[in-house]
Amino acid sequence: IKQLEKAGITELEVPTEYLYGRVLAKDMIDQSTGEVLVECNTELTEEVVTKILDAGVKDIETLYTNDLDCGPFMSDTLRIDPTRTPLEALVEIYRMMRPGEPPTKESAENLFNNLFFSEERYDLSAVGRMKLNRRLGREESTGEGTLTHDDIIDVLKTLIAIRNGQGQVDDIDNLGNRRVRCVGEMAENQFRVGLVRVERAVRERLSLAESEGLMPQDLINAKPVAAAVKEFFGSSQLSQFMDQNNPLSEVTHKRRISALGPGGLTRERAGFEVRDVHPTHYGRVCPIETPEGPNIGLINSLATYARSNSYGFLESPYRKVVDGVVTDEVVYLSAIEESNYVIAQASAATDEGKRLTDELVTVRHQNEFTVAPPEAVNFMDVSPRQVVSVAASLIPFLEHDDANRALMGANMQRQAVPTLKSQVPLVGTGVERTVAQDSGVCVTARRGGVIESVDAARIVVRVNNEETEAGDAGVDIYNLTKYTRSNQNTCINQRSIVRQGDVIARGDVLADGPSVDLGELALGQNMRIAFMPWNGYNFEDSILISEKVVQEDRLTTIHIQELTCVARDTKLGSEEITADIPNVGESALSKLDESGIVYIGAEVGPGDILVGKVTPKGETQLTPEEKLLRAIFGEKASDVKDTSQRVPTGTRGTVIDVQVFTRDG
Repeated sequence: IKQLEKAGITELEVPTEYLYGRVLAKDMIDQSTGEVLVECNTELTEEVVTKILDAGVKDIETLYTNDLDCGPFMSDTLRIDPTRTPLEALVEIYRMMRPGEPPTKESAENLFNNLFFSEERYDLSAVGRMKLNRRLGREESTGEGTLTHDDIIDVLKTLIAIRNGQGQVDDIDNLGNRRVRCVGEMAENQFRVGLVRVERAVRERLSLAESEGLMPQDLINAKPVAAAVKEFFGSSQLSQFMDQNNPLSEVTHKRRISALGPGGLTRERAGFEVRDVHPTHYGRVCPIETPEGPNIGLINSLATYARSNSYGFLESPYRKVVDGVVTDEVVYLSAIEESNYVIAQASAATDEGKRLTDELVTVRHQNEFTVAPPEAVNFMDVSPRQVVSVAASLIPFLEHDDANRALMGANMQRQAVPTLKSQVPLVGTGVERTVAQDSGVCVTARRGGVIESVDAARIVVRVNNEETEAGDAGVDIYNLTKYTRSNQNTCINQRSIVRQGDVIARGDVLADGPSVDLGELALGQNMRIAFMPWNGYNFEDSILISEKVVQEDRLTTIHIQELTCVARDTKLGSEEITADIPNVGESALSKLDESGIVYIGAEVGPGDILVGKVTPKGETQLTPEEKLLRAIFGEKASDVKDTSQRVPTGTRGTVIDVQVFTRDG
């Protein structure tokens, strides 16, 4: 081509065979008559070329396509597309969406407009618009809530560019393409469903009722809204009974992220890619803590410092680095923004002036681990523990553990039952105090002051003068939770750790909760263990425990069980709660009061009666012997049978509370 340019040649003669197989770029028009000889996008064959040449046409514009970076996709599609007018296209779309229904112009237009262009029926949402604009390479991140014609054209351009080998295909597992739907958003969706039902009901009533003298309360029934919200909180797959084994299990359960549930994946259909750890999980989702069963990788835990932004994308905090010097400015970055920067690890060496000292620093860039000079570094991790979740960050020397075993350790900490007396660990990681306070099981001071009085059930604080407001009594009273049952039947009990006269500041821990010792999380006991054989008793996974452990109640736990006894109305008469139970000795009734209910403080064991209850028996044909016994001993014994509530097998303990409920009316 350069030689042709030098020679000044602008045109080359080519044989007509060269045109065969090419595609016309414009309509061929007969200049004398104005008639369209050949439509554009027609493939040139010998017949077509002859027809054009016979008409005396000199210039023919053809489409330039190749198999590398300029494919003939649009041309091929339009050639096999049967529709020629907008109406034909609308009818074709209608037939696909509503097969079997006869299309009309109006119904076809309505269906198409409602699909993407109606604000009532379609909402791209703020996050959808932001992602679409970013993907299409636009500057602005806001725009209309519905699709525009420009959007569809730009999407086609992008798709064709990808097919031509320009640009990249999106990674579906990148956390820049996966967002967290929080409780508020899901509750809002349910509320909207309820409102739609209300709207439909109102429209029906308006069409039926006389419009004169109608009041709003006659038209609107709010029950569908309440029912939709109740159904969401009551029976949704994502509405779960809180795991209350210990403070850590509460915190972890609240920080859980699930890919399951309505609008999500199912266990059976989720492949390996979704479950796998992705580079963008760094600092956002814990790579360690996840279930071991069929849900592995689908249920994850938030990393320690991760948060969700306004769009629902997870962000991780980083310290800004300027010219190789680490500043104290903290910036939260989402996975979308992060890939553009060079980010150093928290363990990178620095001097007193916070300047990075290594010639080459280990960094992350474009989701890859690499090295870079200090001047090229933009950000630095906030802490080494920002990679893992709260449960994993409680494991000392986590970096020396095998990943699979660390996963088991993180999961098993949540199963620890609170012991009788908690013991703070000798070796901790420094997160224990934060977890204990953030879990909400401890009592912390709302304002500073002096402890005026303390007992087992409450703490009274005389507040500092500078912290009191006008008209305030200046006294804070904290009532402690005593022996309450948790969801897992463990005991929730708060113990005060302050004394009368102590000076306290705002945020100080006043009372420990379960599995908390002096304001720090204490899930277990500091046991002295020996790693040695002992007469074969500890072969393989057997463990030998000293008698002293049992005597000192080191591993003793308290469980609170709730038993319910209901007196129902039967066909044969009402059941009765009573202490007068047939064929039961006095000793068995010794722990019941006059109404047949066990008294508080009674120590009971397996089989003991807690609530005496008798149920009427049906009349049966009696033998002569039974008639004689009835005549001698009276009627009572055979009319009712004993259906008392007894202590289950293997349960022994003290009754701490009794509640009696009666039905109204």
